[in-house]
Amino acid sequence: MNNDQVRYYEPFRGPFDPCPPIGVKSYVVPPNQFVTFQPPNWPQFSPYDALRLGTLWQPLYSPYGSR
Repeated sequence: MNNDQVRYYEPFRGPFDPCPPIGVKSYVVPPNQFVTFQPPNWPQFSPYDALRLGTLWQPLYSPYGSR
């Protein structure tokens, strides 16, 4: 996964919170959130790879990470 697709934050913890602190959490921002229009001549995956990866266009690929 590209590092520019992952965002990190530290949840608020109040002074009287009885739960243990969580620390730093992360979430993924899909690359299609930053594409305003589809440029012409974008690089494409082969048909086999496009079906396997879930997208035809290489810049829109974002792998699913296992937890």
